[in-house]
Amino acid sequence: MANIRTIVKKLIPTKLFKCIEPYGHLVESVVVNIYYGFPSRNMHVIGVTGTNGKTTTTFLIEKMLHEAGYKVGMLSTVAYGIGDDIKSQIEHITTAQAGILQKRLRDFKHAGIDWVVLESSSHSLAQFRTWGIPYEIAVMTNVTNDHLDYHGSFGNYLEAKRKLFKIASKHGRKFGVINADDSNAKKFIDTMDRSITYGIGDGELQAKNIKLAASHSTFDAVIGTDEYNIRINIPGEFNISNCLAAIAVGREVGLTKDQIEQGIAALQGVEGRMTVIDEGQKFQVIVDFASTPDAFERLFESIRPVTKGKLISVFGSAGRRDESKRAVQGEIAGRYSDEVILTEEDDRDVDGNEILDQIASGAKKSGKTIGKDLFLILDREAAIRFALKRAKTADDTVVLLGKGHEKTIERADGEHPWNEIEITKKLLK
Repeated sequence: MANIRTIVKKLIPTKLFKCIEPYGHLVESVVVNIYYGFPSRNMHVIGVTGTNGKTTTTFLIEKMLHEAGYKVGMLSTVAYGIGDDIKSQIEHITTAQAGILQKRLRDFKHAGIDWVVLESSSHSLAQFRTWGIPYEIAVMTNVTNDHLDYHGSFGNYLEAKRKLFKIASKHGRKFGVINADDSNAKKFIDTMDRSITYGIGDGELQAKNIKLAASHSTFDAVIGTDEYNIRINIPGEFNISNCLAAIAVGREVGLTKDQIEQGIAALQGVEGRMTVIDEGQKFQVIVDFASTPDAFERLFESIRPVTKGKLISVFGSAGRRDESKRAVQGEIAGRYSDEVILTEEDDRDVDGNEILDQIASGAKKSGKTIGKDLFLILDREAAIRFALKRAKTADDTVVLLGKGHEKTIERADGEHPWNEIEITKKLLK
């Protein structure tokens, strides 16, 4: 079927489709499931949801299963595919529209895939885009304020996340993996008859003897008398939490201690997730997708202690998205960073200067002053170039936030090619 979404929209006029949101998406999901023959039936589907950490957790689970010899497919914000044949995700979307999603699942089925790790966004769950998928293991990384422009309230957002667990409670293993460090953990635990909790500060599966380094972390994952000696090649304490979620899945699936340890260590990184760029420069440069207050807090908490010199942050905030987070992100970045450089980030048809002013109001509250340690440079490439020139010593760190793996940047006149990692490498050279 060349374009199932086009056909559905012919059947349901656009105005009516919007009026009956989210049920227009439900109709679309039903149609494409029937067309592709409900491809995810007889597959073991692991769903990963949460505000932050979904992508890294998805990659960790997929790599662990793949290294253990399982036939596994992955669908995530960054990429999708099977084994070593992983393709970049071009769309600015976590969980694809129903037509694309079901086609890819059909392709997985034809390739003999038994297991699927599916990063599942609150939008896709609320809009029934994942209808017909028999999740049997549900993973929650954390839940903090995000996408309130769509969901309307935190309660609605939380319920969209819990929907994954309600679906998983009816299929296959009926198993939940829940972050005990999250204040909403009990709401997810109550959804499942069978689950495991994990955390750095709480939970049945805990991280002990944590050692953080600039390029990796090591720790012991302990549950009862079982202990796993873990090395994760993605820095940041928050990634230890993501690692614990993956270990919990591995235990439920039946992987051995060696398979879990070796599978985690085999993942060398996730594009745009704490990606360290080394072009021979003296200072450190990190690209990350962080774009929420919680993600900012976690990222800066990890980077600040290991940065002896200046910490310089570069970021913006997407247009036509939650405005309430902008000043908060500015305040967090201002509190941790020595210098803050504000720039565009998918401004779309919103005045970019207005967005920068909103973020700057928060940075000013944390003590930053425009022209001294707070700079507003709308053109993102120019902002990155400026930031790199501000770093002088081997102890300095530049963090570029918000774009991560994405291959386009959205402006008022549409999408433009963009590759943050490659552009930064070019500027460093």
